Amino acid sequence: MVLDVVIDTASVTIQIDKPFQPDLGAIIVQIERFARSAGTDITVLDVRGLISKMIKGIAGCEHGCPANAKNLVSMGYKGFDVQYVEGGILTARIMTREGNLLSLKMFPDF
Repeated sequence: MVLDVVIDTASVTIQIDKPFQPDLGAIIVQIERFARSAGTDITVLDVRGLISKMIKGIAGCEHGCPANAKNLVSMGYKGFDVQYVEGGILTARIMTREGNLLSLKMFPDF
């Protein structure tokens, strides 16, 4: 699974090798470090919870793919604009307090 994180025009790609046992702490550290380098603070946003739900939405499929992903889109998540893109891709966008656009895009490995 791959996660692309974009803040305005800067981006970083993070590989999630074990989607059923992700190291969320390490993923969040990478994203927060990247956000600071891009001049924004995302600590007030629940990015950890969102990423966990995005992973489950793509990899979980307990109710049949892409039901979990579409369920996340319909429920939304704490102010993030969550969208499902054909092919099992999930995106989430939100403006930070500093006025930067934070965009997350998660791709399945299949």
